[in-house]
Amino acid sequence: MHASKPAGATAQSSSRPAVPPLSQRARWRVVDIVVASVIAVACAAVFLLWNVGYEGPSALLTPLLPGVQGLLAGPWLIAGVLGGLIIRKPGAALYTETVAAVISALLGNKWGPLTIVSGLVQGAGAELVFLLFLYGVWRLPVAILAGAGAGLAAGINDRILWYAGADTLFTTVYIASTTLSGAVIAGLGAWLIARGLAATGALGRFAAGREVSRRV
Repeated sequence: MHASKPAGATAQSSSRPAVPPLSQRARWRVVDIVVASVIAVACAAVFLLWNVGYEGPSALLTPLLPGVQGLLAGPWLIAGVLGGLIIRKPGAALYTETVAAVISALLGNKWGPLTIVSGLVQGAGAELVFLLFLYGVWRLPVAILAGAGAGLAAGINDRILWYAGADTLFTTVYIASTTLSGAVIAGLGAWLIARGLAATGALGRFAAGREVSRRV
């Protein structure tokens, strides 16, 4: 017996654009490299401002609970998530976060060359989440998970590089704080920024921009 599909279901499925295979979606175009680099430069500017701006809030938070200053890590994690959400290619999160960190290190900060290590680790944390979804799901929950992944990686990396010998309470609070900060500031924040840019038409060359245009 042949069972036909409901008319509404057929119309809905035919209206969705075909999704190319991952091997095809993984190819970087020139525009991908250019825009990813622009995102990295813009986020490096944010890093430079936050390298100074975080000190006031940190001085207030640190006495409250050891490790809670990890809540301030989010602005340093946004490059990878934003790059991944806009470019949607394997390596985009790692590229944007690392390039932003390199720029920050070259322009000078108190963490020096280890800033680049942090960028690599944080970008890898976001990249692994996008990989987990095979670079095919770009909804808000995935953005939040990618931010949390970057934050978790940042917390572990900082514990090793900067807080060696810290006790269990500090380690637990610090890593939980960086993870939460990454989820909210880098994950939700990057998703909102990407949506805002798409709404202006600036991302017309990217699937992230075309998706928003179709909904308008």
